[in-house]
Amino acid sequence: MSTPFGPTPPVGSDVGFGDDGEDPRNAEYIRTHGGVDPEKAENAIELKEVEGLSLGRIVLRRFLRHRAAMISVAVLALCVILSFSSIGINAFGLHTSGWWKWTYDAVPDPENGTAPTLSLIPQWLGGHGISLGNHPFGQDSIGHDMFSRVMRGMQQSLMIVFVCGIVSTFLGTVIGAVSGFFGGFTDALLMRFTDLIIIVPLILLAAIVSHVFAGSGSFVLALVLGALVWTSLARLVRGEVLALREREFVDAARVAGASSGRIIFRHILPNAVGVIIVSATLTMSATILLETALSYLGLGVQAPDVSLGSLISEYETSFTTRPWLFWWPGSFIVIIALTINFIGDGLRDAFDPRQRRALNRAARQQRSQARPKPVVEGEAAQ
Repeated sequence: MSTPFGPTPPVGSDVGFGDDGEDPRNAEYIRTHGGVDPEKAENAIELKEVEGLSLGRIVLRRFLRHRAAMISVAVLALCVILSFSSIGINAFGLHTSGWWKWTYDAVPDPENGTAPTLSLIPQWLGGHGISLGNHPFGQDSIGHDMFSRVMRGMQQSLMIVFVCGIVSTFLGTVIGAVSGFFGGFTDALLMRFTDLIIIVPLILLAAIVSHVFAGSGSFVLALVLGALVWTSLARLVRGEVLALREREFVDAARVAGASSGRIIFRHILPNAVGVIIVSATLTMSATILLETALSYLGLGVQAPDVSLGSLISEYETSFTTRPWLFWWPGSFIVIIALTINFIGDGLRDAFDPRQRRALNRAARQQRSQARPKPVVEGEAAQ
């Protein structure tokens, strides 16, 4: 049987796959019949799908199609809802109660030998049925309910992550934009200051500053961390601004009499929003690990308040005897860090889908190289 691309290979045959993972007969047909390149055809199909849509709608549409990112959004939203609805809110003078019976500082009587009362095995399988019990995450040696403490720790860690992300994004965007737009002495001064912060190990710098502000509360800690982790975003924004300031729309804004501030914030930065958002999400995922490290060293959130990192530090000696005290805060740290990373990957693919297509081509090439080559009869006879 023949097709416009040549004869169809036998079923199960490996014939028809080139080094790039594509059928080499396609390239031959394209060259001889003036056809369209497959990559150009893919771009044309995508342009047809987004025709007439705004940039925001296009990015949202691509992001909603990213399966890992959407699952991560759902998991992260579930963590936020669970942490704030279970034990309520106790911050900035606002006090609300949740649906859970214990608070994070309550000391009820020990139950079940302080082991978790959570049961997930149905009775018909020989278990105790599916139930939470009074202490689903167990209790510590004093009697604190671990579920309420983990929820409180997750509240504090999430607050630090988001506040730090907002502060670092603002500082990095402003410093990078001003440095890239004005250049000259301003650029040199701001970038040398950025380099000075970069060369000092972040964990050491954060530990020193956190020790100075120890006891000031988790919100102050978030502001301090945000003032330290903006450097990578500033360099990325500077690079984008250096390229965008030479574009025609910037010259048109200058001719129209727009001020430098208006050009930066109304014309240049909206065109660099993709880099800013993606870098901000990756910074936020790194922040929770930094907060965990500082709390483990005793320089993070201070008692009587708790965070996920301080819980790990507090119960590290119980890892072998009562591992559930260590498992739960550690698991939520991993979940939050992974979900934010996957959301950042989804945003990166949504703002720059060319990277994903390049990865797909590389994957096809690897599959084609791993596929065994067909044996030709003449070669077999030799």
